[in-house]
Amino acid sequence: MGYPLNSNGQKKSAGHVIVDSLVAHGVERVYSIPGESYLDVLDGLADSPIKNVICRHEGGATYMAEADGKLNQTPGVAMVTRGPGAANAHVALHTAWQDSTAMVLFVGLIPFEHREKEAFQEFDPHAWFGTGTKRVMVLDHPERASEIVAEAMFAASSGRPGPVVVGLPEDIITQPIDARVHPQIPVAGGGMTVDDWKQLHDALLESEKPLFITGGNDWTSEASRQLSTWLEDHKIAGAVEWRTQGTIPFDSPSYVGPMGYGRPKPTYDLLEETDLLVFVGTVPGDMITDGFTIRQNWDKKNFLVTVDPALRGRSGPVSHQILAKPAEFVRDLVRMDLPNKPEWESWTAKMRQQQEDFAALPTENLNEGPATMDAMMAHLVPTLPYDAMVTFGAGEHTNWAHRYFPTHHYGSLISARNGSMGYSVPSAVSASLNFPEKCVVSIAGDGEFLMNGQEIATATQYGATPFIIVMDNQEYGTIRTHQERDYPGRVSGTQLQNPNFADMAKAFGGFGIKVTENSQISDAIQACYDAINEGSFALIHLVTEQRQQAY
Repeated sequence: MGYPLNSNGQKKSAGHVIVDSLVAHGVERVYSIPGESYLDVLDGLADSPIKNVICRHEGGATYMAEADGKLNQTPGVAMVTRGPGAANAHVALHTAWQDSTAMVLFVGLIPFEHREKEAFQEFDPHAWFGTGTKRVMVLDHPERASEIVAEAMFAASSGRPGPVVVGLPEDIITQPIDARVHPQIPVAGGGMTVDDWKQLHDALLESEKPLFITGGNDWTSEASRQLSTWLEDHKIAGAVEWRTQGTIPFDSPSYVGPMGYGRPKPTYDLLEETDLLVFVGTVPGDMITDGFTIRQNWDKKNFLVTVDPALRGRSGPVSHQILAKPAEFVRDLVRMDLPNKPEWESWTAKMRQQQEDFAALPTENLNEGPATMDAMMAHLVPTLPYDAMVTFGAGEHTNWAHRYFPTHHYGSLISARNGSMGYSVPSAVSASLNFPEKCVVSIAGDGEFLMNGQEIATATQYGATPFIIVMDNQEYGTIRTHQERDYPGRVSGTQLQNPNFADMAKAFGGFGIKVTENSQISDAIQACYDAINEGSFALIHLVTEQRQQAY
């Protein structure tokens, strides 16, 4: 078959060869919920260098793997069992699909011989996952075990990244095969052609208000640094797609803000004012264009840098597409030396000042009155290390993180751009396991926290130390806001009664503290840092005032 044996023709079970193949692809950890359908793979993991992080729900496990895919150059890997386990994992596949995250989900299946007999927990993986993943593969021939792993890892990473599902029939993975490991399949990154380079060069020279917008998860830290330096050297403005902050540093003189829901008005104006938009790693989708309404005039000049030739999700004009992943594009871009035009510098400085004003921390009533998220962020941000990270899911509590949290490097903000709830705690556990030396803050809402908050048990079991802030306003706040707009005075289906989240943290082996007044916040933050330094996760239950119900 054209690839070498790894042990002089030694035979192993297909399940063990799958594990060997993951090791060969650089996988350091997998996130799993065990099942009898893939016991042989679990057995192979027992003696491998891969850390098997056992989680408490398939949604939590697959969210952790999706976050792992955002944080690394290797796809995140999750493993779940058939039927109900696969169903519970579906939420993270949708997240990986819409967020363009490289991820591979291995699903144990019923034995091959039981197929299409309505066997216990039987389902059709192609029918379930075929429309929301890049590929669905089922290992029907054991000798192809390593090849399918290589194909899955390649498919997840190549082109526009995304999720891949691999089905593992229970009886197939136990069969002995030659212990051959298929080599990695190289992923093409593209790059600028001579024509691409010339067209972008000329467009920049003609432009008076150029704007770069970065997005997606297909970056490297080095490419992020190089692009930021190039923008700063040329006094060119750079913005970031919603929930990808950090690709251009928060404190960069070129950084002019986030693009997406909850953004300040100046960044809306940016899209119409700029005479040249260069999207890198993303396209002008609905969140950037406010529901396909901004930047729709086909006289506008837009350059789209994406390795996806289909331009999936694009809206508005396309002047030129450059088929390249971000790192390869930046590699070619930094060789482009341009004169610094005074109009670039003045326009970038104006927009930068507006961003600084927007992100300035609150200064009033920080130690008075009932607890507020304004006061929490004002007390928290000055204490953060420069390389701190933040994770969050969906809800109004995310607005404070978007606005105030200082994201200084690529990967310093990990979130779900499909608006998926329950993401905050699993992604924080994954980030803390990946970067145990860093401060990982997770900002969760009360409704969002309880969707996967039980993964704090996973944090305790594996020594993850995230700093979790739960904003408790006793409601599904985002939906309440929409409700008040469309059905004023008729609050229905959005109100919550919550437990004491601080006591919950303690019961799960961490540190928890409840805060109801602004005057308590500073001491609570310090107590959390103390607990984290002692090796525990920490949680602040921040009780804020609920909006008055209007009847």
